[in-house]
Amino acid sequence: MDDERWSPAEVDLVTPNTARIYDYLLGGKDNYAADREVAEQLLAVIPEARIAARENQAFVGRAVRHLAREGVRQFIDIGCKLPARGNVHEVVVEVAPASTVVFADGDPVVLAHARALLARTARAAVVQCDPKSPEAVTGDPQVRALIDFEQPVAVVLDRVLHFLDDTAEAAAAVRRLHAALAPGSHLVFTHITQDPEPESGSDVGKVFKPTAGHFWGRSRAEIEEIVGSFDLLEPGLTYTSLWRPDLSASRVAHPERTFTLAGVGHRP
Repeated sequence: MDDERWSPAEVDLVTPNTARIYDYLLGGKDNYAADREVAEQLLAVIPEARIAARENQAFVGRAVRHLAREGVRQFIDIGCKLPARGNVHEVVVEVAPASTVVFADGDPVVLAHARALLARTARAAVVQCDPKSPEAVTGDPQVRALIDFEQPVAVVLDRVLHFLDDTAEAAAAVRRLHAALAPGSHLVFTHITQDPEPESGSDVGKVFKPTAGHFWGRSRAEIEEIVGSFDLLEPGLTYTSLWRPDLSASRVAHPERTFTLAGVGHRP
């Protein structure tokens, strides 16, 4: 694959990047040799990694579509990764074209691609933030200029919480986010878990060691602790493919092999 294509000048193409690795697993083209090498090593350890990526994206789509149908009109996608087809904005505007969507990330390549994609898109914006402090986004002046925090907001933390290495600190960050949101707001989240195969954790850790992002797979109980300030909608905390699946979609034979737990929390 040709790597001599457009890329922002400040982007490091040598160090593997978790957003670009995810893009490769989804079949995207915004990735480079270093990213593909790590992705192939991951597939050697977890052969279902491509299925896991697709099911993760499909879950986020179903969740935000559900919330848009329920009347939510403001969305903040934190740690949004590369804006692949079926991103939060595309899904939301299919249901409610007048919705406002803010993408927030700290990765230069994500920011550059998101800004290019959304340059002429109405009611969508891209802001720089630190995904490891998701609660801080609610105080960002750019975000507050676009989002009315007196009204319900849906915050998407897709594959963000497992980059916070301390479970208690992650739970505290989510509590602060909960406190900043109006009643009727929601949290859409995914989190990697090692429950199906605890022994694979060290091998996956070695695969991702060259990247700039290091994550921690957690148990179901630990993830429930982190998001405990929100009331989970049915079916609660479950594997991505099992959260209100589309009846027309093909079933995943072993949902636990997605290694990703997900849910939608409600702020009463």
